[in-house]
Parts: sequence; C-alpha cells; structure tokens
Amino acid sequence: MIALNIKNIPINDYCVGLHWVVGDQEQLAKLIAIIVMGQATYAAHIINELIPAHPMFSNEALKNEAIIKFTIQEKQIPKKPRKGYPRIQRDGLIFEIISWIAAKQVAGGKCLLKDPHINATTQGLDGFMIELSEDGNNILRSTIFEDKCTESPRKTFTQSVLPGFLDRHCNTRNAEIIAIAASLIKLSGKGDVSAMVMAEKVLDNNFRYYRAGFALTNDFDTDEARIELFKGYDKVDNITAEQRIGASLIVDIQLRDWFDNLANQIIGYIHELDGGRNNV
Repeated sequence: MIALNIKNIPINDYCVGLHWVVGDQEQLAKLIAIIVMGQATYAAHIINELIPAHPMFSNEALKNEAIIKFTIQEKQIPKKPRKGYPRIQRDGLIFEIISWIAAKQVAGGKCLLKDPHINATTQGLDGFMIELSEDGNNILRSTIFEDKCTESPRKTFTQSVLPGFLDRHCNTRNAEIIAIAASLIKLSGKGDVSAMVMAEKVLDNNFRYYRAGFALTNDFDTDEARIELFKGYDKVDNITAEQRIGASLIVDIQLRDWFDNLANQIIGYIHELDGGRNNV
C-alpha cells in the first residue's frame, strides 16, 4: 500500500537528489482524492499505517466539489458555475499533493508538515516541513518546498524556483513560514507562547533546507539531466549540499498525458464512493 517508491540519489557536489516513481497508482489516486476532499489529516494516518485508502466520510456535495478540481475547463464562462480548471492549474494541484504524500511517507514521528493546498488556484507556499527534537522542544530543521509541473523544467528552475528560494534565503519572505511553523508546533501540543518562541528557529539558515520538486519524463532520469536541471542551486549559498534537495517524480509517458490518466482515475474513484462515514 505504498503510493510512491522513494530513494536518495546523488546529483553533484552542491545538492542531493530524491527520486520518486509511482509504486501503487490506485493507492496514490485514492489518497489524492481524499486530500482534496479536505481530509489530509486522515490521509496522513493511512500513509503511516500502510492501510488501504478510503475517505473518513463523503457525500454528494463533497464528491462533486472534488471532481470539479480534477476536470479541465480552460476558460470559465462569465456568470456560470465553474465546471473545472485550466490544465496547468489542475496538474499543479495534483503534483503538489503528490509532493506532500512523498514527504509524509519519509517523515519521522517528530516531523510536522503543512497540509497541501486543496484548490487549483491557491497561491502561497507549496509546502513546508519542520522536524522537532526527540523531546519536541526544539526545531532541528525546516524545509521549504517548491513544486513545479512544467514542460520547461530548467527554465522554471532558473526563473521561478531559484529566485523564490533566494528571496527566502535572504530573509525577505519569512512572515509566512513563521506563522505556519507556529501553527504546526501548536498542533504538537505546545502553547501559544512556547510555539512562537520555537518558531524563531525557522529564521536561521543554518537549519533551513530547500526542496525543489519537478514532475519529469524518463528523458530527465539520468545523472547528466539532473545535473543540468539543478545547475546553479549553489547560488543559495553558505549552506551544505544536503540542505539543497532536487526531487524528481519520473513518469513513463508524456507529462500531460500522465496527469490526464491519473486525473481520470481519481475522478472514477470519487464517482464510486458510496458516501457516508468509514467505520474505522
């Protein structure tokens, strides 16, 4: 019941790599559906326990809302209800959720992870994770995610991902991650003041990691392609190679075709749901 097979791979002297391929596509599709139905917390339980995916509850309204998010509608008709989203936005939403699932699969018990977006048009931080000390009283590391589903990955890395990381690294966009960190720490049981005191650690670049994630075809699944894609990562300077992570989801057909197939599988699963509450 493992949705993704994940392994560490080398890239070069200034960044490290993560290699993702689909392990169980049925489980992956179901997890994505569950998360878009607002149940990321229960999805995390499914991932941790390695059990078959099924939403905690569903109803027709919830199902219909989720289906729209996986349906393509390139242009919204004025004054008409939305029936879908542009392909690029839909695929970006799916990939961000896949990225969250990948992080959750490898996260330890002391890792706290921001829930993924559940709307295709949502802006803001793609993903954020903090790892706490064993006693839960200190942040050992924080990781900022940038997830991109694009047919121009190198251009996107140099013109979007890298500048975004550099902004964060220069401490010009920290209010958002402070707020997210404090909220996550509070979920671990800390009070308001303790959570805010601990959250200050995310300002320290010595404990901050960056993870650039891309959905890619087999053409990019070589040492040379990975080196070329993530060239220039060392511009995020004065940190170790382990703090710069290049993650790749490798698919075996054309990128948009792969997302079409997965979206159709997700929609099919949502249609099959009977509604009601899952007895656990």
